[in-house]
Amino acid sequence: MKSHPVGVLFLALAASIWGGMYVVSKMVLRVVDPVSLVWLRYVVAVIFLVLAGILTRQKWTIRWRDFPLVVSIGVIGYGVSIYTQFLGTKLSTAETGAIITSATPAFMVMFSAIILNERITRRRLLSIATATSGIILIVGTHTQSHAAAAHAAYARGALILVVAALTWALMSVLVKLVPKDYSLLVITTYAIFVATLLLTPMTLIHLGHTAKLIFHPGILAGIFYLGVVSTAGAFFLWNKGLQLTDAGSGGLYFLFQPLVGTFLGWLVLGETLNVAFWLGAALVMFGLGLVVRDVPSPRSAADDSAAAK
Repeated sequence: MKSHPVGVLFLALAASIWGGMYVVSKMVLRVVDPVSLVWLRYVVAVIFLVLAGILTRQKWTIRWRDFPLVVSIGVIGYGVSIYTQFLGTKLSTAETGAIITSATPAFMVMFSAIILNERITRRRLLSIATATSGIILIVGTHTQSHAAAAHAAYARGALILVVAALTWALMSVLVKLVPKDYSLLVITTYAIFVATLLLTPMTLIHLGHTAKLIFHPGILAGIFYLGVVSTAGAFFLWNKGLQLTDAGSGGLYFLFQPLVGTFLGWLVLGETLNVAFWLGAALVMFGLGLVVRDVPSPRSAADDSAAAK
């Protein structure tokens, strides 16, 4: 399957939004615990997506045989993956989380070969290796001091982060199995709703401690941004983008997340950027460039679409 340029744009935009999400999350997490924050952003996202679906007159019915797939996307991707990403980062470090989750594109190539029978090309492997090396270069220099002080909790956190990367990659490939006649907005809504139900028991334990603080205007604004833009909007863009690209190469655009996150950390929060960042960014762009060469131009994509009709 040739990747459509619109799909590439959606994937890059979604991952960039998630990169910027860390700047907002860093401020909100000073008040709200991670599990409660994930649950709150999901509740906001579901409300927004339902309203959007009603306004655009979406068809909400799903065939019974497809319910297990939708539930799997919600549980594996939006439930297990997001929770293990927060937990693993808490036990280890944010830098370690960035390095390990940058392996997601490689896992997507593996799952796309197993589940979708997509061919693994040498160019694709080279692009993944180059782009991932760039991410490791960007955040690896900050991890050395933490590695020296590693202990059992740190190792456990790293292992949990591997689970986060594996489950997000698996979810992203499962999205490719969603029948084309379904609205991705509806599928995204149902999947987030499943994850919300999954996280509710844990949230009830933690939310009571911070319930009053949530209603601070700044915290409310952050939660609504995370729910509407970073969850409802970005999850929809990611799922739609995956439908328009092959899963193996499409996963590479996930690397925009740590790249944009690090850059915005410097721009907004005053964090330090060194030469390693710019070298790493160049490697990421080069790796993505290897994949972009396979993307048809908008004109040729339109011609292909017309010919298919």
